[in-house]
Amino acid sequence: MAFQKAVKGTVLIGGGAIATVFGLSQFSQYRNKHGTLVNVQAAEAVTVPIKNDFPTREEQISTLKSTPEFDVLIIGGGATGCGCALDAVTRGLKTALLERDDFSSGTSSRSTKLIHGGVRYLQKAIMKLDFEQYKMVKEALQERANLLEIAPHLSAPLPIMLPVYKWWQLPYYWIGIKLYDLVAGSQCLKRSYVLSKSRALEHFPMLRKDKLVGAIVYYDEFRETLLAINISTNQTKCAAP
Repeated sequence: MAFQKAVKGTVLIGGGAIATVFGLSQFSQYRNKHGTLVNVQAAEAVTVPIKNDFPTREEQISTLKSTPEFDVLIIGGGATGCGCALDAVTRGLKTALLERDDFSSGTSSRSTKLIHGGVRYLQKAIMKLDFEQYKMVKEALQERANLLEIAPHLSAPLPIMLPVYKWWQLPYYWIGIKLYDLVAGSQCLKRSYVLSKSRALEHFPMLRKDKLVGAIVYYDEFRETLLAINISTNQTKCAAP
């Protein structure tokens, strides 16, 4: 009896979640179709000259030593450091960026490089009825598909297996991942699916076997190479001391 009630409750919650996500998806598509388009005009001329030749390391160190003061000093030329430097320069700040090795050769290059839409953000959008969280997931999934289209040599679909150790979590996670596929729509990389306990252990024999119920496999995108940020302005001084 308790098992039947739990199954009915899971089905009701899953059905309500599917209806909510489908309604939000249709509303988002309606807004995108009938929303007001904003035209952005480019500047007629570039005020800051763009350098075609990058300065040498010696020239950059010399510039750093000869400049009496900087507005912003950023240590670390990874993805975050370069992004902060770019943001500071666009605000008109005199910026210095220091990197001891090569750009994006440290922590940034050792990240997972996973490009995901955000399963947990979708969970927040459903549980809290947060439309902003849903829009963020929708936009991230669109960007994921866009990167795979424009740079297939740098990205590829990556299967992710989620082991499940409680029986009630299997339908719960399955519904959540299926909603993730539903939000992606036609841009879904590959459909998610359920693996039995034996199949899951075939792929990952080191999993804990005693309470394993099964596993769920879904797909996100793996980025092969970090994209470097090119900062070409006379207000930015980069060096690797």
